[in-house]
Amino acid sequence: MHSRPFDSLPQPTVPAMHEPGPAGQPFPSPGTPVIHGVNWQGLKTLYLKEVRRFFKVQLQTIWAPAITTLLFLAIFLVAIGGVKREVLGVPFAAFLAPGLIMMGMAQNSFANTLSSLIIAKVQGTIVDVLSPPLSTSEVLSALVAGAVTRAWLVGLAIWAAMLAWPGVPVSLTQPGLVLLFGTLGATLLALMGVLTGIWADKFDHGAAVTNFVVQPLTLLSGTFYAIERLPAALQTVSMANPFFYMIDGFRAGFIGVSEANPTVGALMLAALCVALWAAAHALFESGWKLRA
Repeated sequence: MHSRPFDSLPQPTVPAMHEPGPAGQPFPSPGTPVIHGVNWQGLKTLYLKEVRRFFKVQLQTIWAPAITTLLFLAIFLVAIGGVKREVLGVPFAAFLAPGLIMMGMAQNSFANTLSSLIIAKVQGTIVDVLSPPLSTSEVLSALVAGAVTRAWLVGLAIWAAMLAWPGVPVSLTQPGLVLLFGTLGATLLALMGVLTGIWADKFDHGAAVTNFVVQPLTLLSGTFYAIERLPAALQTVSMANPFFYMIDGFRAGFIGVSEANPTVGALMLAALCVALWAAAHALFESGWKLRA
């Protein structure tokens, strides 16, 4: 029996990438983009992943912050006793409540993006965020949108509880301002959380920024007092704090009175959001502390 050379044996045919596929659609050639424009499906998937991540532990991520904020309200109302104190021409309770809502929203927006990135880096699952066919802008959009969603859920939970609180008026006078400053503030803190999450190597680093940056800026932003009562020097310092404009504008949507010009505050917050977005985008593109 004579054997045929291997080269003479019939070889299986492998379809080229440009030949029709099983469904009759041609496969794209190597290097040819498949997704054009925005990857809406990928963006939606990452956003839903972020929302489901915090919603699975909603007692910790939504209801616990709401209860903590209500405790702040109770403590301060008890501290002033039954005195009919007014701030900016409105009862102290009406002045205090919106600031507490915005404070809770801001802190939880920051915590959401920060925890998402640190957990992904520590567990080694950051590759699941970087590998899919998503642009840097799409990844940032999904992370920030998830944080803003959590912030608004926390804010709505606090607001609903305050509606049932006797003697605490939280009716809206300018809903547009509430929506604008609530979203701008949550976006600003979400981007701060992204930058911190990129830089942090462990949970201690994130806690340090929370305790020494976010908390002081929040507590010294006029949440519990009107800055008009401060000495001139401290008023100047307070006016340089972007958190002041966030809380002042948000409060104005409830009580109809603000200490700063809402237009100036909104423009400042928007400019900061753009600057932080650009910084986060550049760091994501470089892969600094994200790619091994």
